[in-house]
Amino acid sequence: MKDVLVIGSPNSGKTLLFNRLTGLKQKVANFPGVTVSTHAGTASFDPTLQLVDFPGVYSLHTISGEEEVAVRAFQQAIQKIDKTKAVLCVLDATRLEKGLFFALQVREACVAADLPFVVACNMVDILDKHKLRLDLDGLERELGVPLVGVSAKSGFGLERLQQVLSSDNLTTPPADSNLLARDEGWERNRAEQLAHTYGPKGDLLLKSHSRLDDFFLHSVSGGLAFFVIMFSLFQAIFTWAAPMMDAVEASLGWAAEGIVPHIGNQLLADFVRDAIFGGVGAFLVFVPQIFVLTLVVGTLEDSGYLARAAVICHRPLNAFGLTGKSFVPMLSGVACAIPAIYAARTIESPRKRWLTYMAIPLMPCSARLPVYALLIAAFIPNESIAGGLLGLQGLAMFGIYLFGIVTALLVTAAISRVTPDEEQDAPFVLEMPPYRLPSWQSILRGAIERAGYFVKKAGPVIFWITMLIWFLGYFPNQGQDLSQSYLAWAGRLIEPVFQPLGLDWKYGIAILASFVAREVFVGTLGTLYGIEDATENVVSLATRVQESGLPLASGVALLVFFAVAAQCVSTLATLYREGGSAKLPLQLLVGYGLLSYALAWCAFTLLS
Repeated sequence: MKDVLVIGSPNSGKTLLFNRLTGLKQKVANFPGVTVSTHAGTASFDPTLQLVDFPGVYSLHTISGEEEVAVRAFQQAIQKIDKTKAVLCVLDATRLEKGLFFALQVREACVAADLPFVVACNMVDILDKHKLRLDLDGLERELGVPLVGVSAKSGFGLERLQQVLSSDNLTTPPADSNLLARDEGWERNRAEQLAHTYGPKGDLLLKSHSRLDDFFLHSVSGGLAFFVIMFSLFQAIFTWAAPMMDAVEASLGWAAEGIVPHIGNQLLADFVRDAIFGGVGAFLVFVPQIFVLTLVVGTLEDSGYLARAAVICHRPLNAFGLTGKSFVPMLSGVACAIPAIYAARTIESPRKRWLTYMAIPLMPCSARLPVYALLIAAFIPNESIAGGLLGLQGLAMFGIYLFGIVTALLVTAAISRVTPDEEQDAPFVLEMPPYRLPSWQSILRGAIERAGYFVKKAGPVIFWITMLIWFLGYFPNQGQDLSQSYLAWAGRLIEPVFQPLGLDWKYGIAILASFVAREVFVGTLGTLYGIEDATENVVSLATRVQESGLPLASGVALLVFFAVAAQCVSTLATLYREGGSAKLPLQLLVGYGLLSYALAWCAFTLLS
């Protein structure tokens, strides 16, 4: 099997094209640096070819740590002539000069390595839509390499590109006669000349983007648009996800009623009802909210808005010791902290990258979402205000998310002011990607995969922990009295720690179990209530929490605790790998643990 190395600039549609050619479903993000590692997949059109997708870079002359890693990996790959068949460079037809500047560098590297070189000119459908012309034949003659106009979004031109990549007649590009006189300035001039000669004439696309930027980057309208978009995101988590959550809950209840009565062994029947449907089932009810969250964030990414949001946020974030480039890692942390930590590699300043690492664990990630959703559903009525435009539960979700973000900013501001800054920061420079209609198929598929991945990642952990919790809570009296179980005995040992928050031993056990993964809290609590009240609905955990007598002050204290505590072992392990030291993850584990407890106690005391 031979490799085809796929490389291109950020926002060129490279990863979407890679997905089209391989059938894989890698994440597509319209922001530089979101892809931080190579991905490989067998070509769907030729099983003898393997495509390798490299991170997007602007130049082979690196300016950031992430680009250096990507370029080094690419340079090592092109030296393996016996394994590599060709290099495929993807460029944006709507920004031809920038793409050609990079393509000329890659072409030179292929000449030096004696490798065939192919160029895919992506997004030609946008040019056709605006009646702009690109002279592909002339550009192909000038470069001396196969050049194919494609649209990764619509599929236009993919068949010809597949034929080119499968061909046995690919050859190394001819060397330029003035190779010795070449430098970066020559490459820029050459790219400008080629774009002027063969590229689309007119600035129609630029004018269109400028009009939109006049609104989205305006100090007033841009800020208001940002607030409305972010607010709508959290309203959608409840509004759009509610029918799907009801469907999942009804399906699980129907399955429990149909399965449990037919299990002859009482021990097994109790386990299936309490641990499977009561524990794991209670967690699955909240998965649709993760799907909706990923769907909305993916739409913002694919449309080109996130880079604008980073610009809007640069000045306020800078006041807290961060940079506008911290915005995307922090927003990525709303989905999961692990890719957010990787995305922080795009921040050139080591200090601001370190501060961003400190902020990411405080972002309200999707693992917290089931906990938030459970407690909000239990304590906040499902009512609307403002003529039905705003839901109280959505407002509460927005409030707890805002609390986590504000806490992160206050922490980084405090630390940035008490620790010395001995480095000279690089200026804030960010490319504005073009506005595009999102690729709905890709976004929807990505949201489904993200929800599925979350279930696959969290499901086994929740299953084993709920099984352990069920076993300890069921014996020695076969679930007749939870207060006399092994679990109750262990819970009462730690109960004094959580009593100041108005929480009994059951919540203490669930909190301790959630240190493995935050979402385990829901499964553990579902198992405990399942054992205690097996005759009730085995899925509606929010109703059980509501009827248990837990005061509102304790519910708010739990929300505050989970918003701040650094409880995810995977996040801490990723910080250790990225930082190369256990110092930062240990500091966050202890520091955020104490801070979360103190803030939870304050919330409980004020509301009691």
